[in-house]
Amino acid sequence: MDAAMLPCRPAPRILRVSGILLAAATVCVLLARRQEPVSAADSLAAQRAAYTHAVAAHYNEPFSQEHPFLPSYATTDTGQFIDPKSFPSAKYCGHCHQQAYAEWRQTVHANSFRNPWYVKNVNLLSSQRGIEYSRHCEGCHNPIALVSGALTKGSPINRGFDNDAITCSVCHSIQKVDTRGTGSYVMGVPSALVDADGNPILGEVSDKEILAHLDRHDKAVMKDFYRSSEFCGVCHKAAIPKMLNEYKWQRAIFLYDEWQQSSFAKQSPLPFYVKDQVSTCQTCHMPEESLTLPDYGAENGKIASHRWLGANTLLYKYYGYDEQLEKTIAFLRDQVLNVDIFGIERNGGKLIAPLGTVPFDVAPGDLLTVFVVIQNKGIGHTLVPEQRDFYQCWVEFQAKDAAGKILMDSGALSPDGTLDPTAHSFTNRLVNIRGTLNDHHQVWDTRVVAYNNTIASGRSQIVRYQFQAPQHTAGPITITAKVNYRRFNQQFINWVMGKHYDMPVVEMASRTRTLVLGANQPAAPDPADNPTWMRWNNYGIAVLDAEQYAASADAFEQVAKLRPDYADAYTNVAIADISWQRYDDARANLEKALQLSPQNARALYYRAQVERIQGNLDAAIADLRIMAEEFPRSRDAHRELGFSLYQQHKYEEARREYEIVQSIDPDDLSAHYILSIVYRRLGMKDKSAHEAAEFADQKDDPTANTYALEYLAKHPDVATESVPWHIHKANADEGAAGEGRGR
Repeated sequence: MDAAMLPCRPAPRILRVSGILLAAATVCVLLARRQEPVSAADSLAAQRAAYTHAVAAHYNEPFSQEHPFLPSYATTDTGQFIDPKSFPSAKYCGHCHQQAYAEWRQTVHANSFRNPWYVKNVNLLSSQRGIEYSRHCEGCHNPIALVSGALTKGSPINRGFDNDAITCSVCHSIQKVDTRGTGSYVMGVPSALVDADGNPILGEVSDKEILAHLDRHDKAVMKDFYRSSEFCGVCHKAAIPKMLNEYKWQRAIFLYDEWQQSSFAKQSPLPFYVKDQVSTCQTCHMPEESLTLPDYGAENGKIASHRWLGANTLLYKYYGYDEQLEKTIAFLRDQVLNVDIFGIERNGGKLIAPLGTVPFDVAPGDLLTVFVVIQNKGIGHTLVPEQRDFYQCWVEFQAKDAAGKILMDSGALSPDGTLDPTAHSFTNRLVNIRGTLNDHHQVWDTRVVAYNNTIASGRSQIVRYQFQAPQHTAGPITITAKVNYRRFNQQFINWVMGKHYDMPVVEMASRTRTLVLGANQPAAPDPADNPTWMRWNNYGIAVLDAEQYAASADAFEQVAKLRPDYADAYTNVAIADISWQRYDDARANLEKALQLSPQNARALYYRAQVERIQGNLDAAIADLRIMAEEFPRSRDAHRELGFSLYQQHKYEEARREYEIVQSIDPDDLSAHYILSIVYRRLGMKDKSAHEAAEFADQKDDPTANTYALEYLAKHPDVATESVPWHIHKANADEGAAGEGRGR
C-alpha cells in the first residue's frame, strides 16, 4: 500500500482511538521514516501525531469528543495536543531578555498556578467534579497543562512546567484570538525563529542564531494583535458554561467588555467623560520603562514593562517580591479614584453642596447626613474587577470631635482581621441552590448573584453616612472617607492558609474635611479636588445610578449653569429625564446639546431612543446610522439600530446590525434573541435554532431570585447594601460611648 494512502493525521475524535488507529499511526510514522528525504516539517508532524495518540489513550473527555479542551474555549492550531517539551522555559528566553525575565518572575502570570489560594480553589473543584473540569480554569492559569493533555485522571505527563505557569512561550505562541473569553485562543507549537521562507523552526535554537536573524525572531514571536486589548481579553473575560455548573451559562468576568465600552477604548460615545487618546490594556499594564538590566528587546533604552502591575498585593507579600509589592501599591494609588466629601444634609433638610464652595451652619445636636462620592476616574474597567466575591475593597468612614471622641466609625477592621459587616463594600454575593453563600469561590455551584456592587469605568457612586453632632463640645468635627483594598476577605484567606493570615491593606484614596460648630465659610479647594462643575457631574452620575432621577437631573442642571457651553451637560439631563419617562423634557435638552455640538453622537443616540419611543422610527434610524458610522465598534449603536430596523420588518438589514453586535460581543443576549427570530423569518432555520438555544441557555433564570431572597432575608446587612439608596447610620452608643461601628 502506498504510504500516502495511510491516515497520517489522528482521527478528530481523539477519544475513539482504538488499538487499530494506534497501530495505523505507528505504521504511518515508520513508513514516513523509510521515505527519503523526510522533511523536518513532516517529521515534526509525525511526532506530534504520535504524541497526540499516546495522550488520547488515557485522556478522559466527558464534554465533547470533537473539542478535547472544554470547558475552556482554548484550542490548538491543529486540534492536536502539544508536547510540553515543546515549550522553552522562561530562563531560555531570559538569556537575551534579562529585564523582561526578571520582571516576569515576580508577576501574577509567572505564579498563576502555584500560589496556594489558586491551588486550594482548583483542587476543591477537582475533588468535587473531577480534574477534567479544571480545564475551564487551567486554560488561563496553566495553558501548557491544558494543551499537553495533562488534565486528566492518572495522567503520566511530567508537570515540571507548573512553576512557570504563563511563561514567555505561552503568550508568544498564540496564533489567533476572539472575544468569547474563557481562554478563547488558538495555541501553536512554540518557535523562536522562522527560516528564510517564513516557516517556523520548532524547538530551541542558539542565542547566536537568533541574534544573527533578529528580523526572523521577531516574525516568530510577535504578532500585531499581541498589542491589543483583544489579546488580553481571551482570559480577562470568562463565563461559566453549563457543562461546568450543570445548570446554565452564566457570565463571570468581563473586563474586556468593560474596557471596550469605556472612554479608554474610545469605541463608544456613551461614557460620561471623553479621553484624549486610546488606552489599551497594555497602555496601563505594560507601559514603557527604562532599562535596568540588559535586554535585546529594548528600543532606545526602553522596554515594554513585563510586570503587569495590577492589584495582587498578597502574592508579592507571600513570595517576598518586595519591589513588585512597592510598585503595585504605588500603581493602586496613582489617581485611579477620587474621594469627594461632597455635601451634607442637616436634620433631613436641603442638600448643602459642594462642600467648600458654599457657606452653611452646623449646630450642636444636628443630625448630619454626609454625602461621599467615589469616582472611578483612572481605571478602564470596574472597581472592583473580576472576582469581586472574594476580593475586598471598601469605604472606611470616621467622624470625630476635637478631643478625638469617635462620633461614627464605619468600615473598620476588627482585631481578627474581619471587615465591619455593615461597611460599604465593592463586592458581590454568590449564592448556591441551598440559599447559602459560596464563600470559597465555588463559581461552579452558583445559582444567582444576590448582591453586586461595583463602579463602572468613568462613573461614580454615592455613599451616605449619618451621625449626630455632639451637644457639648466647642471644637470642629473631622470627617474622613477612605477607599481601602486588600486582595481577599479574611475568611477566604484563613481557609486557604489554615490559620489567620495578615494581608496588606492599601489606602487607594482619601479625603478629610472639618465641620465647624457654627458658621462654616467657603474654603480654598484641595489640589486633589475636582473642579466644581465636575463635582456636580460626578454626583449627578452617582445618584442616577442610585435611581434618584430628580436629584440627578438637578445636579446636571447645575453643571449646565456652570458650563453653559458643555453639550454633555444637557445630554446628561436628558438621560435622567428618559430614566423617569419625561420624554418631551429629554427631547428639549437633547436639542440644546445638538445646537452646541451638531451631529454629537452621544446626543443623537439618546434622541434616537426618544424618537423610537414616540413612534418616529425613521428619525431614530437616521440618528443611529450617523452614530454607527462614526463609532463602528459601538455595540449600542448597532444593537439599537438593529432593533429599530427589526421593528420596521427590515429583517436583512436588522440581521446585519445584530451580526456586527455579535462580532463585538458573541454573548450579547439581545442579539441571540432577535437573530433567532430574524433568521427564522429569512428561512435560515438552522441558524435560528442555534440562536434560540443560545438565548435559552444564557437568559436569566426567573426562579433564581428565590435563592437570592432567601439569602438576603437571613443577612439584613447585605440586604440593606443591596438597596441603591441607603444610609449608613451610627450606632445608638456612638458619640455617647465614643466607640462602635456604623450601620
